[in-house]
Parts: sequence; C-alpha cells; structure tokens
Amino acid sequence: MANRLVLTGTVCKTPTRKVSPSGIPHCQFVLEHRSQQQEAGFSRVAWCRMPVVASGHTLQALTHRLTVGSQITVSGFISCLQGRNGLNKMVLHAEQIELIDSGD
Repeated sequence: MANRLVLTGTVCKTPTRKVSPSGIPHCQFVLEHRSQQQEAGFSRVAWCRMPVVASGHTLQALTHRLTVGSQITVSGFISCLQGRNGLNKMVLHAEQIELIDSGD
C-alpha cells in the first residue's frame, strides 16, 4: 500500500534530539508549509504544520544543521502517534531531508 509524502516548508519549532534505549537517535521538529494550490479551477491557500521525526544515524548529521527558519524538503511516510493527552496526531517520518539554499 502506498504511503508517501513530500512536503517543503520552514522549520518552525526548535529541533529536539533524543536517543532511544536501543541507541537509535531521533530528532523531532515541526515543519510549516504555505503555498498556493489549484483546486476545482480556483486558487487557494494551503497551510499546515506537520510534526516530523527523523530517526537513525544517517539523518542525524543533517538534522544538526536545522534551526528555526531553515527551509527544507522532507520526504517519508506518515503515521499516527498518540500524545500524552491520549489524542492521536499525524506525524511525518522522514526518510530524506534536503536543505534548500536560501541564496545568502
């Protein structure tokens, strides 16, 4: 079954890092996306904030370069995560992260 998401946006929450008991590093942050999309022949604003989890040693070197305001493209799969309050939230599990050159 297909489960694929590619989302470009701005890191809007400071990345937090943790290591699981099994030694796997995890980085969590929130990505904010804003764009103009076409729907039924009309232009509309698309906006969302998506929690992202980047796990494993391969992605960690890149995540250490992320700060609030970083422009990135994340591709991966989505899954639900149950929060402390018992509510489920959708999370993007990153498989690839690309920094977008700001041109500075």
